[in-house]
Amino acid sequence: MNGALTRYRVIAWIVGVMLLLLTLVAMPMKYFGDNGTGVTVIAPIHGWLYVVYLVLAADLARRAQWGVKKMLVVALAGTIPFFSFVAERMVVGWIKGTDASPELNKA
Repeated sequence: MNGALTRYRVIAWIVGVMLLLLTLVAMPMKYFGDNGTGVTVIAPIHGWLYVVYLVLAADLARRAQWGVKKMLVVALAGTIPFFSFVAERMVVGWIKGTDASPELNKA
């Protein structure tokens, strides 16, 4: 389980950083600076890394025997800026038993 958690944590941070680069750097460059190079480069990289994120999150969910609700929260975290960082901390709490959100612990 520790290996799966470590892999998830690494990819969650990478996907989060790539999404921030896309939304805070590349998109403004495209729409305010008339330069779409950043979106052309970063968007596909983020897309493929998000697929890896989903696979690693599914692997961790299978090992931890999560319900559908938890898995959906974690899966969507890679699509909302800053949320992958929050979700990564939540997942560590779920796995290590230090979580403070009882609603998702039931799922």
